[in-house]
Amino acid sequence: MSVNKTNSEIGVFKLGIYMSGKIFEMHLQPLFLFTLLLVIVNSRAGEAPDNGLGNQYDWQTLEEGLLKAKSTKKPLMLVIHKSWCGACKALKPKFAASKGIQALSSNFVMVNAMDSEEPSDKKYAPDGGYIPRILFLSSEGDVLEDIVNDGGNPSYKYYYFGVSDIISSMKKVIDLYGVHPVQDEL
Repeated sequence: MSVNKTNSEIGVFKLGIYMSGKIFEMHLQPLFLFTLLLVIVNSRAGEAPDNGLGNQYDWQTLEEGLLKAKSTKKPLMLVIHKSWCGACKALKPKFAASKGIQALSSNFVMVNAMDSEEPSDKKYAPDGGYIPRILFLSSEGDVLEDIVNDGGNPSYKYYYFGVSDIISSMKKVIDLYGVHPVQDEL
């Protein structure tokens, strides 16, 4: 059995779309198909991914977050983590599920930087480059070095492993900025 294809049929993809009770068949060249996929993938461009920390937060990239913090006069919460880190993997579902963090997050510009998104400036690693690190920044972009995990290891001040410690630091920043959470039970 032999299959005869003309040169124009080689490398052509058929795509059938069902609309209004009819099937419309399109013959797509690989380059067009690749371009179409890029458009679909990039349609989410400009939205910072949640990276496992929860899509209920209004995540920003660091660059966008710094601009938003300055314009809104809100402090910024920066979560620095890695995809391969065991401690980061353990923290993510707790962070994502926390109603307390979620409620307080409206008082912050939320930024999460994973892997290559980690800022290289030394100011974002005030006591080392360990992960995960959670830093709080002023609306002007200055790291609030006094806001640390009081319940953690003094050698790793910005390492948080529990939700209650994160909430405690968020409340300190809110008190510093004079903004108060909506719910008293937090």
